[in-house]
Amino acid sequence: MGTAELACESLAALCAHPAFQVVAAVTQPDRPRGRNLLPQPPPVKVLAQREGLPVLQPERARAASFLHELQDYAPDLIVVAAYGQILPQTLLDLPRHGCLNVHASLLPQYRGAAPIQWALLNGESETGVTIMQMDAGLDTGPILAQRTTPIEPGDDAQTLHNRLAALGATLLLDTIPGYLAGQIRPRPQPAQNASYARKITREDGHMDWHKPAETLHRQVRALTPWPGSYTRLPGGPKPVLLKIWSATIEPHHRGAPGEVLHAGKSGIVVACGENALRLLDVQREGGRRLPAGAFLAGHPLSPGQRLG
Repeated sequence: MGTAELACESLAALCAHPAFQVVAAVTQPDRPRGRNLLPQPPPVKVLAQREGLPVLQPERARAASFLHELQDYAPDLIVVAAYGQILPQTLLDLPRHGCLNVHASLLPQYRGAAPIQWALLNGESETGVTIMQMDAGLDTGPILAQRTTPIEPGDDAQTLHNRLAALGATLLLDTIPGYLAGQIRPRPQPAQNASYARKITREDGHMDWHKPAETLHRQVRALTPWPGSYTRLPGGPKPVLLKIWSATIEPHHRGAPGEVLHAGKSGIVVACGENALRLLDVQREGGRRLPAGAFLAGHPLSPGQRLG
């Protein structure tokens, strides 16, 4: 059971392993996406169809019709990764070996929908994956295995996501045999250090230039590629957004928050509440991603102008 890209590594690994037989994939319904808002299949559905698996797409995982359909498959074990719904106890009780979850954090830290983004936003030096025996709570079940990885200075949400997806798939394959053989004893999550990683929204991407440059730099990394960090360009009858894809911290720079201090081939230096950010790759609303110097060739900015 999974929906987002994170789940694809685990599904592919299970399908490729000769010891396991994947009987079906469960994912969220197709949702409208893109400019034309046409229904698009979730990544797990695309992979499952490529693997020749039956695909179930219930609107609600607690729907009686879906539970009856799932019961017909008589699964021994259900693996869940980035599915997007809290599962009812009736579903958790359905497979004889229960349900395992691949979660992209070191539980009990960062329970919830956006553990990767919040680890970056909070400046963590490491994160990891947890294989958990599921209960009816939100990522509160007992832990079977964990594996850590450092958060590198150049990581953004995409690079960290890709590493954790691969790490989670490997750990899952390493864990299942011992779990099924009764060799791994689930251990309750410790009560201390529990935290919640709420869902990220588009509004989280707005750059508040009153914040320190270090905080905003973490924001740029955490929200790349989605929803992206953005600011408003000066001038014009209505605000035009500028998405910031990458940036570096510029210490020892001062100015009013949001003030352009320098604009040239080496980037756009913008004053923050403390120090400044050098914007390296940007994208004007309706345009394409460009190095800052190439962007300035068609959309000049001058020192003293303010981004908002």
